Amino acid sequence: MAAEPAWITLAPKTDEQLERWLVESMAEYETARIAAGDTPEQAVAARKESEARFFPDRRPAAGQLIFTVLADGDDAGWLWIGPWKDTDGDGGDGDPWWVWDIRVHDAFQRRGIGRATMLEAERIAREHGAASLGLNVFAYNVPAIRLYESLGYLTTSLHMFKDV
Repeated sequence: MAAEPAWITLAPKTDEQLERWLVESMAEYETARIAAGDTPEQAVAARKESEARFFPDRRPAAGQLIFTVLADGDDAGWLWIGPWKDTDGDGGDGDPWWVWDIRVHDAFQRRGIGRATMLEAERIAREHGAASLGLNVFAYNVPAIRLYESLGYLTTSLHMFKDV
């Protein structure tokens, strides 16, 4: 059954939810980087860099928005979006925004929730004056790549590696 946007809502995370989310999200980020080829040390360094840039004092930097994705009132996942540059978050003169992290919990997948959430992310970015919305996706995440392509996202960079 496909999700209808009417029953998808984004609720800003409370301080308590934000603290729990930050631990879980950053742990998943490390795991994903390792799965994509980073060493554990590289993954930890990338996580620490991300936390320092986007969550000084464990609080979101200006303009960074973190939501709980609700499907019929149930916690179905999360969305973190914000400006690429360190700004006040208004999008400036059409500055690009970024989907930094999106997650639909396993029990809620394959229902259109990811699609509806991405459409909401686009709406929010437009409301903040963004001219574009970018994202990164690891190559092994084929279902996500298919979703983003179906929404009109184009590949702008491709990194390739080989163990030697």
